[in-house]
Amino acid sequence: METRKVQLSGGTTYTVSLPKAWAREHGIEAGSVLSLHPNGDGSLLVEVTTDRSAAEHTTTVDVATDSPAALRQRIQALHAVGFDTVTLVDTTGHSDERRSLVEDTVTELSGFELLSTGDTRIQLTNLIDAENVDIRKSALRLRLVMLAMHRDAVSAVLDDDPELADRVADRDSEADKLFAMVTRHFRRALTDLHEVEKLDYDRDELFEYYYTSRQCERVADHAVKMARFVHDSDAAVPPTFADRLNSLAADARKIVDTAADVILTDAGIDAAHSALDRHERVAEELSAFDRELYGHDDPAEAYVVGLLLDSVERTAEYGTNIAAIAIQQSVRDGLER
Repeated sequence: METRKVQLSGGTTYTVSLPKAWAREHGIEAGSVLSLHPNGDGSLLVEVTTDRSAAEHTTTVDVATDSPAALRQRIQALHAVGFDTVTLVDTTGHSDERRSLVEDTVTELSGFELLSTGDTRIQLTNLIDAENVDIRKSALRLRLVMLAMHRDAVSAVLDDDPELADRVADRDSEADKLFAMVTRHFRRALTDLHEVEKLDYDRDELFEYYYTSRQCERVADHAVKMARFVHDSDAAVPPTFADRLNSLAADARKIVDTAADVILTDAGIDAAHSALDRHERVAEELSAFDRELYGHDDPAEAYVVGLLLDSVERTAEYGTNIAAIAIQQSVRDGLER
């Protein structure tokens, strides 16, 4: 770290010299324009001004040897890290199956669209600018979707309702799409200050929204996992376990919901502690329930209920992850006051 003394120039302007080595490294000379980014913590970030059009996130990728799974993962990764224009190249020619796979993958990614399709080149583009995105509202929406999925998944299993189970699976794409958008803009904000300015949240807040969304997305995945049991003819939940399982699942959702309130609606640190206290009680009940299954006279039923309890337990744990971040947020906000 270097220090510089602030000078008064012309009686009205404060000036500070730049490290010469840094200036040379970045081609700065008399007349160069720098961007200054004041931060709320008292720091001032100096950035070399560049042509934003030249800095646009554009890439060309050779996907000739990619398997279908690898291609899907590559497109998802290109979206997540923030590319605006992507060209997928296969000099041997894209098959109809490959084009269909790309199109299906793009529909799962908010903002990405299929711009053009040729024999050897498929071009994707992003149509959503950060100025039109509200990360907090996206996280709130994801929470609502996740809670509905989890509640419906439990109902579908206990009521043996395949139609409701299918609706849970269908909504998973909405949850994934919301999380993909939050991830994309959070990742871009890590390296692009202009993205931070457009999103209108500081990086601490963006991390908290991203982390909360990640936990919600995991709960949504467990909702799908539970809903799939409806289509397994050998998977049955004994009526004697139904009410207890339903109550524990509701408590697990409450842990997530209460903790997320601190991050997303400024509920206060007491809500986070309440979520953690509830988790202690739920964890004890889940452990007792699981021990009882060892003595159940139908091993197949015990196995299924055990897996469902595992998803409920994971849900509660994801809620405690959010509560931990919520407490950190409250401490940080207290220090900033």
